[in-house]
Amino acid sequence: MNVNFDCIFYYVSDLQRAIAFYGEVLGLKLCSRDVVARFELDGVSIELVPAQRKTQMGGTANARLCLRVDDIQAAIAGLRAKGVAASAAQPKQHGLLAAVHDPDGNEICLWQDVAPT
Repeated sequence: MNVNFDCIFYYVSDLQRAIAFYGEVLGLKLCSRDVVARFELDGVSIELVPAQRKTQMGGTANARLCLRVDDIQAAIAGLRAKGVAASAAQPKQHGLLAAVHDPDGNEICLWQDVAPT
């Protein structure tokens, strides 16, 4: 499986308020905004993602390492072949998202970009 770093993301309850905080308070540069807001810091992409549910918010369970893959189905199959439980790929706007957990239960996301149609 060939992986590349994609981003670190945080769920937020109010995207506009979060954009103001990260941009105006922390001084990060807003790079793009669609359904998520993207900032860059020292070459690292930081995304702010609107939370769908209250359970997605807060604490150490909020941050995720997200790895971009070219073929999410192949990545899932390869991980499962190694005995790693991986979720099915879920369609999201502009891509597919799946999750695995490290031995300590930390979630790692797999992301495949899908060109908008």
